[in-house]
Amino acid sequence: MRVSNVTVRKRLTVALFVGILVFFIIDLRLGYVQFFLGNMLTDGAKELWSRDIPFEPERGEIVDRNGVPLATNVSAPTVYVVPRQIKDPADASEKLAAVLNMSKEKAYQLITKRASSVKIPEGRKISHEKAKEIRSLEIEGVYIGEDSKRHYPFGNYLSHVLGFAGIDNQGLMGLELYYEEELKGKEGSVKFYANAKGERMNDMADDYKPPVDGMDLKLTIDSKIQTIVERELDIAQAEYNPDGIIAIAMNPNNGEILAMSSRPDFDPANFRNVPPEIYNRNLPIWSTYEPGSTFKIITLAAALEEGKVDLEKDHFHDPGFVEVGGARLRCWKKGGHGSQTYLEVVQNSCNPGFVELGERLGKEALFKYIRDFGFGEKTGIDLQGEGKGILFNLDRVGPVEQATTAFGQGVSVTPIQQVAAISAAVNGGTLYTPYIAKELINPANGEILMKKSPEAKRKVISKETSDEIRLALESVVAKGSGKKAFVDGYRVGGKTGTAQKAQNGRYLENNHIVSFIGFAPADDPQLVVYVAVDNPKGTVQFGGVVAAPIVGEIMGDSLRAMGVKPRKDQIEKELTWMDSPMIEVPDMVGLTKKDLGELYLNLKIDASGTGNTVVKQTPQPGIKLKEGSTIRLYFDDKE
Repeated sequence: MRVSNVTVRKRLTVALFVGILVFFIIDLRLGYVQFFLGNMLTDGAKELWSRDIPFEPERGEIVDRNGVPLATNVSAPTVYVVPRQIKDPADASEKLAAVLNMSKEKAYQLITKRASSVKIPEGRKISHEKAKEIRSLEIEGVYIGEDSKRHYPFGNYLSHVLGFAGIDNQGLMGLELYYEEELKGKEGSVKFYANAKGERMNDMADDYKPPVDGMDLKLTIDSKIQTIVERELDIAQAEYNPDGIIAIAMNPNNGEILAMSSRPDFDPANFRNVPPEIYNRNLPIWSTYEPGSTFKIITLAAALEEGKVDLEKDHFHDPGFVEVGGARLRCWKKGGHGSQTYLEVVQNSCNPGFVELGERLGKEALFKYIRDFGFGEKTGIDLQGEGKGILFNLDRVGPVEQATTAFGQGVSVTPIQQVAAISAAVNGGTLYTPYIAKELINPANGEILMKKSPEAKRKVISKETSDEIRLALESVVAKGSGKKAFVDGYRVGGKTGTAQKAQNGRYLENNHIVSFIGFAPADDPQLVVYVAVDNPKGTVQFGGVVAAPIVGEIMGDSLRAMGVKPRKDQIEKELTWMDSPMIEVPDMVGLTKKDLGELYLNLKIDASGTGNTVVKQTPQPGIKLKEGSTIRLYFDDKE
């Protein structure tokens, strides 16, 4: 059948229209792909061609309040391999194995792995000398990536607080973990391009994405005070061989931790060689135990605030024990202290006297103040692993529980709780949250990204009550059980503590935690220091004998390091037969050797110089020294 020309033309027109439409659609699609998807597809292709050599960021440094580095980084390159670029795997594995001290079999297995790139475990964080050896092998497909590892320049120093970082520079303990997000930074890389065979495409430039370094962390820690604390703990460890030691130094006026340490300690760089129970437990915030007599400060504060006692006018007779609820609670002094004022009750740390104060308060008021001072809850310090202690439930507190709580037995507290609470008792009555991180700083430009401010939780007692407590505790150091914490030239207050350790519901024999908490200057406290020694050996286990002198040494050197000037308005120390009399050093500058011969002075003289006249002396006039101490005199001839 013959088709007409009209029909043919119609069909051609339709075909032409469809053709134009198809080509128009193709053009639109090509345009869309070219102009809208082009960059995405190109990037996708590049991703298929690309190989990344990661560049680790610098982990933020941790420094003390004065900028002294406590945790830093050292460069430690890492070896990477692109398996497809290895021309001779057998030869390459043999060479790598020799330099990296690994087996040839393992090296071969790694460099023939079906992966775009492989990190060699034995080549992680190697020395620059090793990296230079690897480069000198000139093995195509082997690359050196920039990396770093954590470095703790002072070893065991502040170890439990700093914690440590793992092989991947991730924080695992302490501040390293607590501030992991801020310290770690963001990874960068060098990106090069390779074809389907894994061969490098030299006509395409490498892309470099710089890493973003982590933020630096500035602490409240003062390395001068921390060094003093570490020294004294080392001395105590050697002298007493205790089961453990704890020390905390804090600014009582804002909660800043100035030093914190404990024994046993560890080197953060070698934490794998230490049992987990050592590095997992930051004892100053983790451990809980009966506080003993240091807790009496809380009972004293409550009684004074509630007007239940006048320290000078009220008297108490101590026969050596007190009967409560059918139980006989004894004083530490056999036979008791007899008749005494309540100031002497505090000085003598008399248990029956504090039982009486507890009874005057009643259990509701006593436990209200205990909780107001922060016991029974975490302080909120910015370190992980904090304990909260154990208190009696009020409905289970009978006469005996009330009595023992009043002198620090039967309750369980942490060292950091005690430091925060006693700081509130002596700073005018305000309880602060302790903290150890002061600022987060951008290392690129020094910008302060976070600045922590003191956090006052609540007002616990009045300033007037706090004034009375300071005077009473200063007399404990000058005239009472804390004499060994006395520091000449500085008004020191404090309280001893001796607590029995319990095990399986029974108190252990001759196994105590002895402690002392001190503060200075007593009229304007700038420093609170707490030391607890767990089961000291070869000594009488009393806080006044073991812990008080440690606090005295820490306190004296720390106050001098802080620039606090010595003064002469101390309460005069009451000397015992064991104390050496103190002699005030006279001004000897300008005296001749003949003058010195006529001057009766029970001090040893270490002379230097060739002259006849004293031109300089150490220590300076007015300082008090023990009889028989040595002073240094410098002689020269005056013109």
